[in-house]
Amino acid sequence: MYKCGWCRDGGLNESYHDTEWGVPVFDDRKQFEYLSLEVMQCGLSWTLMLKKREIFRKCFAGFDYEKVAAFGEADVERIMSTEGMIRSPRKIRAIIGNAGAFMDIRREFGSFSDYLWGYTGGRSVVYIRHQKGEWRDHNGLSDEISRDLRRRGFKFLGSVTVYSHLQASGIINDHEPECFMYERLCRMGNARIEEDEI
Repeated sequence: MYKCGWCRDGGLNESYHDTEWGVPVFDDRKQFEYLSLEVMQCGLSWTLMLKKREIFRKCFAGFDYEKVAAFGEADVERIMSTEGMIRSPRKIRAIIGNAGAFMDIRREFGSFSDYLWGYTGGRSVVYIRHQKGEWRDHNGLSDEISRDLRRRGFKFLGSVTVYSHLQASGIINDHEPECFMYERLCRMGNARIEEDEI
């Protein structure tokens, strides 16, 4: 069974690829978890994020955005002192601030998922140039969303980070065409083909 080249480690990356990466996400708690992992990942490896995922869940109340939005300085100190935690007060405070901005979007759009999927009309996007091996780490869609999220007060969510989130949550299907997940996720996400990047 063929799988995307980046995942074939027989461990965490492969399991994540086979069960999560690119599967369309419509649950807001999962959206917030993925966004928070992306914030923590900035400048570090994704494998490290997967290894520390349970620590992050413990520190950030299971990624319950309502609880996280109410965190204060005592919580920052508690998180900083958690064994195995990435000790970056800027990232920790960013996740707490992002939780408040996340809830603002929920109030405006009904859900964060509705807001995010609204950019693609509720459908996954497949870029033809990516299927030809012309990969990007950001594009017009991630630029637009990143600008809007920053305008709304989100931190540590530049265009490259947002692009990674769109891949993870199934809004962009960047599985290799030969990968066993590619067709499955095209069907799940009612994929549309884009000649050029949005």
